[in-house]
Amino acid sequence: MSVEKEMTKAGEHHEQVGISQELSDALSSYTPGSPEEKKLVKKIDLFLMPILWIMYILNYVDRTNIGNAKIAGMGDDLKLTDEMYAWVLSIFFFGYLICEVPSNMVLSRSRPSIFLPGIMIVWGSLCAVMSVSKNYGTILAFRFILGCIESGFFPGVLYLLSSWYTRAELGKRFAIFYAAAVLSGAFGGLLAGGITSGLHDAHGITGWRWLFIVEGVATVGVGIIACFVLLDYPHNSKRLSPQERQLAQIRIVADGLASTSSLSGRLTHWQAFVAAISDPRTYIFIVLFMLDVGAGTISYFIPTITKTLGYSSVKAQYMTVPIYAVATVVLIFVAWSSDRHIERRWHITSALVLGCVGSVVCAAVQNPIVRYVMICLVASGIWSALPLILSWASATVSLPPEKRAIVLALVNAFGNFSSVYGSRIWPTRDSPAYHVGFGVTAAFLGTGAILASVLPLLCKITAHKGTAAERAVLAGAQTEERNGTGSEAASAK
Repeated sequence: MSVEKEMTKAGEHHEQVGISQELSDALSSYTPGSPEEKKLVKKIDLFLMPILWIMYILNYVDRTNIGNAKIAGMGDDLKLTDEMYAWVLSIFFFGYLICEVPSNMVLSRSRPSIFLPGIMIVWGSLCAVMSVSKNYGTILAFRFILGCIESGFFPGVLYLLSSWYTRAELGKRFAIFYAAAVLSGAFGGLLAGGITSGLHDAHGITGWRWLFIVEGVATVGVGIIACFVLLDYPHNSKRLSPQERQLAQIRIVADGLASTSSLSGRLTHWQAFVAAISDPRTYIFIVLFMLDVGAGTISYFIPTITKTLGYSSVKAQYMTVPIYAVATVVLIFVAWSSDRHIERRWHITSALVLGCVGSVVCAAVQNPIVRYVMICLVASGIWSALPLILSWASATVSLPPEKRAIVLALVNAFGNFSSVYGSRIWPTRDSPAYHVGFGVTAAFLGTGAILASVLPLLCKITAHKGTAAERAVLAGAQTEERNGTGSEAASAK
């Protein structure tokens, strides 16, 4: 089905989703793809994408710099064993899981231009303070708190983007945003190499401590700037004119989604949570995302794995850069193709198969050059699938928006929680072959590819009519029974 047909279909049924009378009147004269809409989309892109991209680079750098700090001497200074280091990685995701859903509940009813930069300033400050860690217990506590604070950022951005962009636009924007995480690996490697070698022992402070200080301070600075740049929601963003705000809402409603205030009724936090956990599709996407993210824990060990290929600690930092650069190019191409064909299923499946094949070769071959090339394929497959899975989930469980926010938070929270066990598949005793790590990664990605290929069928089998509260919001009192699933099921293709 073309984008135009989907929008027309959504427009014909706008009364069924209970939008306000003002938007209903304006929707009748809406023309998709008008010059005014194209101009508005460019303006939205300008306000959202560059600053969110930079914010996410620093978000991911602050989360994963623990791997760079480890090979720069942190492990020796703090006397961390393999098990201790695994817990330093894992504890972050316990905090992440606990706080992610509450954070998205707050965001859905607050101003993103304050909430997102606010938590960024806090986690940046905490990252800088991590430099004073003296022992295992201290770094463990810092990482747990960091997970609690960072938990609201990624799903919050996904919810914000899904409030501004249509389904045909989301895949590419999600991918561009997520490319920041991939590029942060390259950027983080370059930065870590420069800081740990250039500032080592400056003012009596070791290189890995300088790494936390410099990256934390940079994060705080960008957070302050973001307060003055980010948009809020289509209905209340002060950086758009009234006409632009109305058009921004109309285009989302016409696409079959709904902006935060376009529905005549809203779910409470509890109703949204119940609606999300009672929908079987939530769990299907959780499992798919967990498999991909579980495989993605290789990102914490890429510097260590690269070092086993024969490079020094500093050069190993730099040799991670091409891996992330290749993954970024593949990620953007796959997202572009997915949006162009308005298709998620086989793009995700193909990406996961690519990563699976690379992992199998790495497990079987010890040649350093072959391994390095295959690691590039593994990274490309893993990170190309991640944003498309989230975009697919957002389009499949699109209404009500409060439910969508909780679903995205649950998928991302439990997906990231898979890093708890994923971080334990790369023990030092398995070096340099890492048969267990690459073998388990191949199993995760292979299983994920199978699940992605049958996901639309599973969604059809587990067709969900929704809770009474969400049916009432979607259909209104008179059409409650008639519109249990709305346009959501059609999105899972």
